[in-house]
Amino acid sequence: MQSAVSVKDLKIAYGDHTVIEKMSIDIAPREFLVLLGPSGCGKSTLLNAIAGLQEITSGEVWISGKNVSWEEPKDRGIGMVFQSYALYPRMSVRKNLSFGLRVAGLPKSEIEARVARTAALLHLDKLLDRRPAALSGGQRQRVAIGRALVREVDVFLFDEPLSNLDAKLRNELRVEIKKLHQRLGNTMIYVTHDQVEALTLADRIAIMRDGVIQQLASPAEIYRRPANLFVAGFIGAPAMNFIEGRIERSVGAPVFRGNGLTIDLSGYSFRAVAADGPATLGFRPEHLVLDGFTSGLPTIPGRVSVVEPMGPDAVVWFDWADQSLSLRLMGDVTLEPGDALAPGLDIAKASLFGADGSRL
Repeated sequence: MQSAVSVKDLKIAYGDHTVIEKMSIDIAPREFLVLLGPSGCGKSTLLNAIAGLQEITSGEVWISGKNVSWEEPKDRGIGMVFQSYALYPRMSVRKNLSFGLRVAGLPKSEIEARVARTAALLHLDKLLDRRPAALSGGQRQRVAIGRALVREVDVFLFDEPLSNLDAKLRNELRVEIKKLHQRLGNTMIYVTHDQVEALTLADRIAIMRDGVIQQLASPAEIYRRPANLFVAGFIGAPAMNFIEGRIERSVGAPVFRGNGLTIDLSGYSFRAVAADGPATLGFRPEHLVLDGFTSGLPTIPGRVSVVEPMGPDAVVWFDWADQSLSLRLMGDVTLEPGDALAPGLDIAKASLFGADGSRL
């Protein structure tokens, strides 16, 4: 199947400073791909290169089977939504939506039909005669999205479109964007530093660091089976717990030993035969069971330091050995600071990383 967007051996450099080095990625038709990573990782640079707003040093960008590496943005068959609304303040919503179409010389009847369809889709039909100053932040961002949608192209690019909104509006518009993709079925590439947006919106997530894709997979795969220590620590709130130690083999199954802790690894699914050597054990707060002795799981005893109630669940921080670990519990939590606890670890859900940081 032909890719909707394909980046081949892309390099972007400013003098001696390389932002992206030899990157290749294929995005399928109708796919929702999220580019996720910390500030400065190159995600917006990659999006701008696809859009034609960023000059590339070498490599190619293909959209809908056409090499557009040196095409102008207007000729690439894309619609783009930026972080800032970038609306014309003296124009009504109707004129903001139709401006690009009028410049392109489309017939008036076609312009009116596209504006009407887009306004209905984004619930803007009752706001068409208002100016941006009379709209809320969420409504302005809907207009910005609508201005891309009226082009009726196959590929839409979003550059952190929700970052200027408050938490409630972000949640509402995130759901609307998800519905929009389900209705339209267009290919969408979305840049964000917000992992909640990435996990809830994406078909696949490309996690980037220093211009390199660390892992490209479904949200579930990335959350459950992170490819390396960076991905494991970047995804999840609170972050994954880590314990340094070693993998050791005896007559039976391998075990993990670290700071007085010994865990049988017979229930862990290794990618290959694991050799003895340094390793990091990683596990998410929800991978711990409060009463490890009753469950028969290996325990990590400690004392509660902080309890963070979060409505339907709570995060309990406890001190073990010389570090602080977190445990997520559902429902009401009666633990108090200073209480002893011995949560058990389900090793089948945990992650092990080798000395080079890659998943074992």
